[in-house]
Amino acid sequence: METRKHSHQIGLDVSPAEVFTLLITPSAIRGWWGASRAIVVARPGGVWAAAWGADEDIPDYVTVLKINAFEPPRRLFLTNTKYFAKNGSPPFQADLTTEFTIEPTDGGSILQVVQDGFPADAVADEFYAACEKGWRDTFDSIKRFLEPTG
Repeated sequence: METRKHSHQIGLDVSPAEVFTLLITPSAIRGWWGASRAIVVARPGGVWAAAWGADEDIPDYVTVLKINAFEPPRRLFLTNTKYFAKNGSPPFQADLTTEFTIEPTDGGSILQVVQDGFPADAVADEFYAACEKGWRDTFDSIKRFLEPTG
């Protein structure tokens, strides 16, 4: 099956260690991603999960991933992606991966995310487009979370 991926990056005025911590700290994930709840077992083979919605017992949306590579402060590679939603699952099967890489720069870092494994079929177009927009919005939120303006 032919697949596609999308990639986004952003420059941040904080160290790679601060960016990496942001990606694995549940309270930070709730802050920059707007999740109601988050759970991270921060180690290879661990779990990275977030949920949205007011009802903890019946969340609107849940995403759960396995931590395949845990390489602070440079790389976090998530696999075995599972999405659950009250209104149903995506209309396709896929083996999605999410890879965060963090590179140091003078006075900060560059955060990049690559999400891969989306089917190239039209059935996945809407979900793919929503993920692209979601990461653009998320990176704006990460920047605001890490670099609040006074």
